[in-house]
Amino acid sequence: MKAVTVREIKQELNHLTHNEVKELCLRLSRFKKENKELLTYLLFESSNEAAYIEGVKHYIDIQFDIINTKSYFYIRKSVRKILTNTKKYIRYSQQKETEVELLLYFCIKLKDFSPSIKKSPRLLNTYKRQLELIKKAVGTLHEDLQYDYNLILENLED
Repeated sequence: MKAVTVREIKQELNHLTHNEVKELCLRLSRFKKENKELLTYLLFESSNEAAYIEGVKHYIDIQFDIINTKSYFYIRKSVRKILTNTKKYIRYSQQKETEVELLLYFCIKLKDFSPSIKKSPRLLNTYKRQLELIKKAVGTLHEDLQYDYNLILENLED
């Protein structure tokens, strides 16, 4: 079965009643965890972005605390998992400020992580790649926010 375009889906949704759309959303939420997470964000957390950001930061804290530090292999694997989930939460929000906040927090936690990421070229590359993505996202924000975030970025680049 071939999926139709978003435009066609939008046109078809215009022809459905309120209850039919509601049933479709509930049915969609049963299939994938990500669908349910996105609906949770849209229904409950999108109205308070600051609390959402704090919740994700708390998740990042917990995940960094439980990393197995016996070898860099396990550290890299865990860091990639944390980053993947962080980017998923960023995608739910679709706001550049949220993206910058969460990626900055991730980079701060990674830089302060013990054992040092400087001993692992892969972790260092992951860190540098995220800094580049932050710079790109900061460039799209308001000038006042750009200044504030660039100060934080300068501290991270040292």
